[in-house]
Amino acid sequence: MSASPEPVDTAGAGDPDVHIQVKDLTMAYGSFVVQRDLTFSIRRGDIFIIMGDSGCGKSTLLRHMVGLMRPAKGQVLYEGRDFWAADPVQRKAFMRNFGMSYQGSALWSSMTLAENIGLPLQEYTDLSAADIRELARLKLALVGLAGFEDYYPAEISGGMKKRVGLARAIALDPDILYFDEPSAGLDPISSRLLDDLILELRESLGATVVIVTHELASIFSIGNNSVFLDAEKKTMTATGDPKTLRDTTTDPKMHRFLTRGEA
Repeated sequence: MSASPEPVDTAGAGDPDVHIQVKDLTMAYGSFVVQRDLTFSIRRGDIFIIMGDSGCGKSTLLRHMVGLMRPAKGQVLYEGRDFWAADPVQRKAFMRNFGMSYQGSALWSSMTLAENIGLPLQEYTDLSAADIRELARLKLALVGLAGFEDYYPAEISGGMKKRVGLARAIALDPDILYFDEPSAGLDPISSRLLDDLILELRESLGATVVIVTHELASIFSIGNNSVFLDAEKKTMTATGDPKTLRDTTTDPKMHRFLTRGEA
């Protein structure tokens, strides 16, 4: 077993309710700064929404948090431990506790649904092929797709593909679930069903959930904490419960986003 990274002495790190902290984070592509000075905390069990207009860096922030992009400056802390200060072995141990569902589902078309779900189990466990298939079957059942193990992605609907992506994200029973635009391309009913499923999985896994989305219905029905990114200012405008931000903000851009311009 790999050693855990040493804790970082930082504000909030000693609070057992704080699961994730982003501190003084700057995101950049070379000299081009996407966002700067991002600082916010995510409590254990939160459904945390990363929101803002198109092009503000929502998905880029997600990539920094899950280990796909290194910050230009600042820290991403998990239970007070600095992800990017850790060595590669320690970072992989962190990532073992992440589940990720991508915007386009990112399923391998040449693999069955069970084989797609089995990929993280093959990478992070020593389970037998039979055990991996059984776990894949169970995860598909959890998202309402019992009996679909041997189907291929081309044989199912867009909403079902989203559910398969969820099943793969929970394959390792992660502590943290990350979603990039989970409702993209879905009709309102399918989107609501997916929101309900995310709530159910949060409760059953006891996980913290981080979601990139611009869908107001999802933001207000399942989100209890959030950060708003401003593309022009290249920094965050506010953090907190999205319903509270909607009702109290004096920032015109955030108000327009959270009300869609309604009075």
